[in-house]
Amino acid sequence: MDVFLNIMSLLGSLGLFLYGMKIMSEGLEKFAGDRLRNILAAMTKNRFMGVLTGVLVTALIQSSSATTVMVVSFVNAGLMTLGQSIGVIMGANIGTTVTAWIISAIGFKVNIAAFAIPLLAVGMPLIFSGQSKRKSFGEFIFGFSFLFMGLNFLQTAANDLNIGVIVANMLSTINSDSFLVILLFVIVGALVTMLVQASAATMAITLMLFDMHIPGFGFEQAAALAMGQNIGTTITAFMASMTANTEARRAALAHMFFNVFGVVAVLIMFYPACNAVSWFVTDFIGSADNDMFKLSAFHTAFNIFNTLILIGFVRQIEALVCKAIPMKEEDEPHRLRFISSGMLSTAELSLLQAQKEIANFAQRCQKMFGFVLQLREMEKDEEFNKLYSRIEKYERITDDMEVEIAMYLQKVGEGRLSNESKYQIQQMFKQVTELESVGDSCCNLARTLNRRRQNSKDDFTQQQKEHMRFMLSMLESSLDEMVRIVDYSNPKPDNINVSLNWENEINNYRSQLKSQNLHDINDGAYSYQLGVFYMDFIAECEKLGDYVINVVQASVSSESRLVL
Repeated sequence: MDVFLNIMSLLGSLGLFLYGMKIMSEGLEKFAGDRLRNILAAMTKNRFMGVLTGVLVTALIQSSSATTVMVVSFVNAGLMTLGQSIGVIMGANIGTTVTAWIISAIGFKVNIAAFAIPLLAVGMPLIFSGQSKRKSFGEFIFGFSFLFMGLNFLQTAANDLNIGVIVANMLSTINSDSFLVILLFVIVGALVTMLVQASAATMAITLMLFDMHIPGFGFEQAAALAMGQNIGTTITAFMASMTANTEARRAALAHMFFNVFGVVAVLIMFYPACNAVSWFVTDFIGSADNDMFKLSAFHTAFNIFNTLILIGFVRQIEALVCKAIPMKEEDEPHRLRFISSGMLSTAELSLLQAQKEIANFAQRCQKMFGFVLQLREMEKDEEFNKLYSRIEKYERITDDMEVEIAMYLQKVGEGRLSNESKYQIQQMFKQVTELESVGDSCCNLARTLNRRRQNSKDDFTQQQKEHMRFMLSMLESSLDEMVRIVDYSNPKPDNINVSLNWENEINNYRSQLKSQNLHDINDGAYSYQLGVFYMDFIAECEKLGDYVINVVQASVSSESRLVL
């Protein structure tokens, strides 16, 4: 029974460690807000700045997996090129080594858990603060406390289970200095990290085992485990990219290639590399008292060496992954361009992808309206029917886009979001709903033209055509303004007077044409049936204008917009 409780304590301690890291990362991300997005998204063609950015961001949020998923998401959203992403990924691998240094410095030598409880008292009032920034900082403090409490409990549970004795007995049956055993440790490190999906957790366990001075588990074996973790950590971004676009999958593959290449390169000169790091820490720096510094130094040196070797070959890596994952000739027309069901970066940053997808949705509705303008001018039945079928197909696409974007927003909403971001998601839901209505309205206009063509021998009069053309021209201007406002890259307008003016003119013109239609029918200018088709078309135009202004209002009412 005691053994079972100790095992459960070990697993619970690991869970507390992982949860603390997650909360700390999310709290920092929300606290940084737009500044973190700007740092990641303002990548230039300078690969060295990309590496530096990857180092800083990963050191800040303490998760190379989170940084890499962000980068893959940005590539998926078209906000970062494949070449730029490779530099950031290189830097992320260096930045993640900060965790090992923190643990080496204070994790086991100092009872940091004794300070964790008082820190919770500091974070408690911040957690319940109504101010978003303070609340996010409080979450960071809670995450930091949980992380080191979990680390302390992990060490206690490991000692209670006599993990050191168990591992020593396992290693006593093999020659741990054999190079085949070193390879085995690399594989074990990769598999465990793939399972936990957090290299920081497996690195903490490795440091803990190394600190126990277990016979047969020395510096070389611990270093091999650390190298395996660099391979295992690539699985998170790779899994996230499976349903993303081609460029995102290439970025994930570049991450995997980078880490695998580094492991292979260091394995070729493994023992000399270990000796060099051991000499550097022990003799050159003079830190022989803390063996864990050697492992942390090896972890850092491994990633720096890998970056220095490959940073000059970014274009070649890009060409390699492009060859490995060729671009599809043609994607499905209904497929989202910037987000997908399996592609989700951290909650706050995911809003950026959603906003760009909504802008794409608006552009697709605008294109659909352009088809209606063409349809009205067509006279040949074959051309008319072909374009009409295309409009119906686009209407189904807009239905699919509404559902897929809404599902993505719902998934994002399940994450830990600031109050501003929660409000923004509400506005995004409204945007996609109204944009789907714009698509429906465009299809209804096409159906009205088709019904007139099928059920009436009489064509619209010249005057009716002029009125319809003028109404459509106002709608076209209104849609242009809507697309401009929805596009996140454009500056936020001070007001929506332009859109409101178009809406008022459309409403007034509809009322004017409605009254004139009754007089024209009474005067015998055209048949009652033709008048019905005519007013159905005009009334649908007015509805479309209502949907457009609703999209605009939802776009500018959010208090915080993700602007790069």
